Amino acid sequence: MRPGRIVVVVNRNAKKLRAEGGLVDTLRGLRSSAVVLRETRSLLELRDVCTSLREDDTVVLAGGDGTLMAGLTALSYARDGSFPNVAIVPGGTVCTVGKAYGVRGNPTAYAKRLLAALERGTTKRHVVRPLRVTEANGEARVGFIFGFGLVASFFDAYYTGRSREALGLGAAARIVAEVFAGSFVGGALAGRVLSPQPAHLEVDGAAVPHEGYSLFVASVVRDLGLHMHLTYRAEERIDRFHAVGSALGPRELGPQMPRVLAGKPLVGAGIDALASRIAVNFPSDRRAYVLDGELLSAPSVEVGLAEELTLLTV
Repeated sequence: MRPGRIVVVVNRNAKKLRAEGGLVDTLRGLRSSAVVLRETRSLLELRDVCTSLREDDTVVLAGGDGTLMAGLTALSYARDGSFPNVAIVPGGTVCTVGKAYGVRGNPTAYAKRLLAALERGTTKRHVVRPLRVTEANGEARVGFIFGFGLVASFFDAYYTGRSREALGLGAAARIVAEVFAGSFVGGALAGRVLSPQPAHLEVDGAAVPHEGYSLFVASVVRDLGLHMHLTYRAEERIDRFHAVGSALGPRELGPQMPRVLAGKPLVGAGIDALASRIAVNFPSDRRAYVLDGELLSAPSVEVGLAEELTLLTV
């Protein structure tokens, strides 16, 4: 049997990988007899790479949270639901999921350490089960953080009117601060972001008696970014994800921000449960949801767990 390769899949649309030089040149320079580089600029190219992989290849996804989601989705389709061993090189805007598993530091330095450790076989292993989110039309995606309500409205505000170069932690932190402050005084942005989104939920087959949610998140990682520990139980069990939702309005939900930062449960009407399946139906035209930072839309979705995945880090 041929030895497994390390296949580095570079998303040339990711923030730190669009331009020549820098991280792109570093990754090109790390090629060896064991390391293969594949540069992609579209989902079609990504799928072609995933279908051409050998059974024993290790895959390094270079990009941000959206790259990881797209890569795992393409790998899952190519392998009938299973995954090869996967590692991450942070080349996107925020890389929230990578940070949750210890991917930190300068991307160029991290890439060098990671590739060296992969060739030596000395990486750390994290066995996880990411989410599988399936829309009403049958299209499925694999990711780590699903949300709607505040989450979808936040990303709508985050992306609106900003160039890709202006996106990042600074812009996100400013929106969070404005929403938190505005929740006390009836601010326009707080009202828009925290306004309940009509939705009907079933959690493991049981209907939840709320008609809408100002905030809903299902996640397999505790830190959602910016030290938001809303899903504080997310890593307790590999066969469950943590689902947290609030049916409160802006004036009641906004002031609970300190509880989220401290990893404490929300108070008031809502849901807080470890679950294996959640069905969401959006009865109005407000159908936006978010998976790993990507703003999407569907009349209904089912959130479950994908197969086990081994993430390799240093």
